[in-house]
Amino acid sequence: MSLAASLEGCVHSLETSRRLLDNSISVLDSGVQDFPRLAKVLQTTRHFELISEPDLQTAQSSLVSEIHPEVDSLLNRVSNYLDRLERREKSLMAKFDLNEGRLGSESSASKPTRPNSTVSGRRSVAGGNGEKLGPSEVMKLKQMRLKKERLSYAVDRLTLQANQRERQLRMSMAAPQQTVG
Repeated sequence: MSLAASLEGCVHSLETSRRLLDNSISVLDSGVQDFPRLAKVLQTTRHFELISEPDLQTAQSSLVSEIHPEVDSLLNRVSNYLDRLERREKSLMAKFDLNEGRLGSESSASKPTRPNSTVSGRRSVAGGNGEKLGPSEVMKLKQMRLKKERLSYAVDRLTLQANQRERQLRMSMAAPQQTVG
């Protein structure tokens, strides 16, 4: 019986070890069961790509080389459009002068002429070369001077606008370079 008692102790010890191993396996199983979720949670995600400064400068220069021809073509289109508008303005002014001359001659034909009227006073105005100018030439001369002043003002204004846009473009292109450095 001593053999049966010693074997019984061994069986009891073996069953205890088996229960302990089952318990350990269940603990490990509950700990390892969450690994796929933890792997996904702990996985690093790159939100921003870091590039080298020479690559950034190359990209900026290529962007400038792409934009510059477009800006030039847009400026040419604006210039052409302004030329067209200027020609249209000239033709409208000529029509205006013609119609004004027609209306003026019709109204002066219907009214009696006065010797001290502005029309006769305009006829006495001499041109730059000593010729006497008629009322329509005097009116044209005044209109041309006014038009010249308007056009010079418009050219100055457009030049200022172009310089301002160019400055804004340079500042917008220089801003990314300052943040990198």
